[in-house]
Amino acid sequence: MSKRIGFAAIVLWLCVGTAGSAQQWARNMFQTTTHDFGALARGAKAEFAFTFENIYLEDAHVSHVRTSCGCTLVKHPTEIIKTYQKGQIIASVDTRGFLGRKDATITVVFDKPYAAEVQLHVHSYIRSDIVFQPGAIDFGSIRQGQGGQHKTVISYAGRDDWAITAVESPRPYLSTKLVELDRNLGRVTYELSVELKPDAPKGYLGEYLTVRTNDADATKSRVPLAVEGVVVPPLAVRPAALALDAKVGAPPVTRNLVVQGFAPFRVIEVTCPDPRITCQVPTEVKKFHVIPVTFAPGTVPGKTDVAIEIKTDLDGASVSLQIHLEVVPDPPPPAAPATADAPSS
Repeated sequence: MSKRIGFAAIVLWLCVGTAGSAQQWARNMFQTTTHDFGALARGAKAEFAFTFENIYLEDAHVSHVRTSCGCTLVKHPTEIIKTYQKGQIIASVDTRGFLGRKDATITVVFDKPYAAEVQLHVHSYIRSDIVFQPGAIDFGSIRQGQGGQHKTVISYAGRDDWAITAVESPRPYLSTKLVELDRNLGRVTYELSVELKPDAPKGYLGEYLTVRTNDADATKSRVPLAVEGVVVPPLAVRPAALALDAKVGAPPVTRNLVVQGFAPFRVIEVTCPDPRITCQVPTEVKKFHVIPVTFAPGTVPGKTDVAIEIKTDLDGASVSLQIHLEVVPDPPPPAAPATADAPSS
């Protein structure tokens, strides 16, 4: 890693030699600088995150951003981006206030480690004849294993023979059902149901369904529909990993774990295969518990990775986390001073 940082710092030093190349160091942090949303329905949610990584030894900071078109709104990180950390410039298209072809240039202005600008380009075509209500499928916060269903109404005004031919899902745990509600005098209405299956993985849900139509123009026949939410496990433990270290023969050290659930619960048992680890099991019934974890280092130096498992009565749910244990040996005693050889007789 140190070699990469050193090399990056050299490149940065070389890049600031001329006005033109001074901008390139900032451009090199971005994975991409262009995004085409394609055709968008009116009222649809459309966001894209331009990700950048600080590959340099110096801190990076975005002072501000500006956009060439009011059709595109921008959010940017305000904090310092340290070495190997990532930031995002999030561009969102205003599909309610604008129609037709829209192109925007987003200028990202850096003031650290040097002044520089990076231009990002966003393209979209906002259709006036298709409307999503609501503009996205939002599951909100949903418990893992529970699943859920949300709907949106797709309205069209134009041709009598217009139709949705398919709805494509990017994930097996997202299924769709399309029902035509009305067709009269060039106006067509569909109801689209989106089901989040119980096997959806935990974490942030940010996907796009593709609504395919029979429009002759291929650039307009695929319309994205955002699906978002957060799948939360029944139990969560913080921190997700723990490191405990102490010197040989030192007193025990204690750290706290916090376990949180969707509903009040009782901790039944906390187990760890390493006898040097002891845990205090709480007896209350509540939504979150603090569990003290104590490590008695003993007299044998070394490193060990073990797991703690926490069992509860919340529908039999349990959660585990990894613990890194290290017993640090005492430093060796100083060497005895050298003595001169005795003279021979």
